[in-house]
Formats: sequence, structure tokens, C-alpha cells
Amino acid sequence: MISRVALLTIGLAGSSLAAQADPLAPLPDRRVTQAAVQAPFAQPALPTPIVTGFAGYKQYLSSKARAARVREATIQATIPYLALNDRVIRLDRAQPGGVNNPNAIPPFEPYRRRHVTSSLISRGKARYRANYSRLVDIDRRYGVEPQVLMAIYGHETSYGAVTGGFDLLNALATLAYEGRRRSFFEDEFVAALQLLDRGTPRSRLKGSWAGATGFPQFMPSNVLRLAVDGDGDGYANIWSSEPDGLASIANYLRDAGWKPNVHWGIPVRVPSTLNRAAIVTRLTAPRCEAVYKRHSQWKTMREWRALGVRPVRRTLPDNEMATLIEPDGPNATAYLLSTNYRAILDYNCSNFYALSVGLLADAIAGD
Repeated sequence: MISRVALLTIGLAGSSLAAQADPLAPLPDRRVTQAAVQAPFAQPALPTPIVTGFAGYKQYLSSKARAARVREATIQATIPYLALNDRVIRLDRAQPGGVNNPNAIPPFEPYRRRHVTSSLISRGKARYRANYSRLVDIDRRYGVEPQVLMAIYGHETSYGAVTGGFDLLNALATLAYEGRRRSFFEDEFVAALQLLDRGTPRSRLKGSWAGATGFPQFMPSNVLRLAVDGDGDGYANIWSSEPDGLASIANYLRDAGWKPNVHWGIPVRVPSTLNRAAIVTRLTAPRCEAVYKRHSQWKTMREWRALGVRPVRRTLPDNEMATLIEPDGPNATAYLLSTNYRAILDYNCSNFYALSVGLLADAIAGD
């Protein structure tokens, strides 16, 4: 989550000069290695651990924490008492191939029906109205559409009702020890220790089995870097302050490249004459390749209209860049996606997730 947005300069045949570069190239995985960002000194290289059971691995975690300048008192109060969580291991091993698995992509519509429900819409509208003045303030500060913040909040935790009850330190240590994504979870474990050093009570460090916590479901490294005070009390409390949680989501999206005053995307009708082979993207994404491969080349709204693609309700400015996605295949609902859609993907690199967030946001705002 360090590097800023960079333009790709790969030429795309059959599009204008403005469309020959990806206006928002996929960013490095923002959930991977943020603990190093928080450390005040460069971390010395550590040898690959010789794991002699979990007890031996905990000694390695202690050395890694010391290298990141975690207080010795925090290490001694935490690491010796860690225990493997067999349920976390079972849940991790039960995960499917993931969003990078290009095989047998299911249709979007069943997912949409499960994640853009009447309950989520009605509860989102109520919270949107109740928090409207504060949401306007957050929008003024971060430039992110308030309904998108509410939709992510609803999608991630059902508006704070389901934030997870796993002890983060045990879950992250277990996932690191298991080894499928060892480096990732080791860094997040150290970031969680740094949260303790900052004064976050251990009792607050609860969340999902995968280590996400609070109303925004941030990984610990993202809490360190992107959690902000939204209610003006001087503290960034994403666990019990709804304004702090919403402002932190806005801060995340802005950091991911959100462009103010641009909608995430719009539903469109695609003509039967559209030559899809001519608009296939030639960009290779540095991560989540299968996710981005489903997007077309970038074109301006003016160019899409010239190809016969027509907005269903709202539209985007003529000079705004957008890509086309048909998540249920031809002859079904399609969407033109702005660069801000990529910021939502940075939160969770899944087209189904990002589309459902955008559609829930539209429903909450009454669009």
C-alpha cells in the first residue's frame, strides 16, 4: 500500500491516444507488507526459520518482532502464550483457488442476489440518513462518495453486526506457522504487536479468522497506516466508533487512488454488433490477473457511445475513461467501470465484490 498510482504506457490498438495507457494500473497488493512501513528503522534480514514445532516457531516470531522494534514487554506478554488454532487452519485450507483461478467463472447474478439484499439496502439507507451530515464531512475531507463507504461497511460487517470473534494474534500466528502465505501473515502478526505497543488493548484485537478487524475489516498493517479519527475525539477507533470506521474506509480508498466526483461505474446496454475481439485488453496486471483480464480496453465515454454502448440510467462525463465488463456474459447486464472501480478492487480484488459494493451503494443512495 506504499506506491502511488502509475500509468502504464502499453499501446492499445483501436483506441484513441488517451486510451492507450491504463489510467489506473492495478496497484501492488495493499494487504501484504505494511508492517515494515511502520517500523522506525530498517529491519535487518532474518534467517529462514528452522521450525521445530510451534514452540520453536514462536521463538522466531519473537526475533522478528524485536527486529521491528516491538517492545520486549509486549513480546513477553504475548508470544509465549500463543496457541495454534485448528479451526483457523481448517478454514484456510477450505478456501477455493481464489480470484486468480481462471477456471469456470460462475455468473455474477446469483452472487448479486446474495450480497445486494433488501435487508442490506434498507439498513444501509437508515444508516446513511442517520450519518448524513458526518458522511458529507468525510466526503469533503477525502473526496469519496459516502454511499460507497456505507456499502463497504455493510458488505464487510453487515453494518458492524459481524466483525469476527477470533483472537487476531493467535489467528495470525497460526496462519504464519501453517506456511501457505507465511511472509504475509508474519508481517501482519508483527503489525498487530505494534498496535499493542501503540496502546490498543488486546481485547480489541478480535476479527476474522484471516486477521481482518474492526468495522472496515482492515488487516493490522492497514490499521496502523490508514485508520483515522472520524468523530473528532482524537482517537482512531475502528472497533466501536462508526464515524472512525467510515472515515478510515474513505482514507483507504483515497490512498488507493480514488478520484473525487467520479462515479464507480454505470450499467449499460451493449449492442449485438459490438466487436468484442477488438476491445480485448492487452494489459497484464501485476496481481489478480484473472480479475483484470475480464475488463476491456480503456476508452472514453464518447468512444463507447460511438460503439453503440448506451448507459441505462446515469452516465459518466464524455471524457471519462472506462472499461467494459459483462459479468454474466453477452446479452446480459454489462457495466462501464471508471478508475474508481479499481480503488474498490484494491479493497478486495474480486469483480463480484466490487460490483456488488457499487450496486449496493447505488441502492442506498436511491440511484
